[in-house]
Amino acid sequence: VQLQASGGGLVQGGGSLRLSCTASGRTSSNYASGWFRQVPGKDREFVAAINWSGISTYYADSVKGRFTISRDNAKNTVYLQMNSLKPEDTAVYYCAARTAYSGSTNVNAYDYWGQGTQVTVSS
Repeated sequence: VQLQASGGGLVQGGGSLRLSCTASGRTSSNYASGWFRQVPGKDREFVAAINWSGISTYYADSVKGRFTISRDNAKNTVYLQMNSLKPEDTAVYYCAARTAYSGSTNVNAYDYWGQGTQVTVSS
């Protein structure tokens, strides 16, 4: 499975962005998805996850109520809608997939990773 993330950019504080992650390759297998982010010098941190069906979602406390993860399995695409962005949301955002039904908050639980997309929020 190959993952291609897109949608990052520069936005003012309080603004919105929508990230997309499109899968190609062996997408016939059920897989759960997640978004993580990383800033220089820090570990990659969990942002949001969604199970294969899209019924269950999980969020880091820091983004709960502002970010929404969703998926369109017909398009093999997972989205991260980010609203009310803050400067502390600035990071490289990575999408990930794991060959399991349920999502996970653990970075080591994922089998496949996208290349990352930069999100910069100005104050």
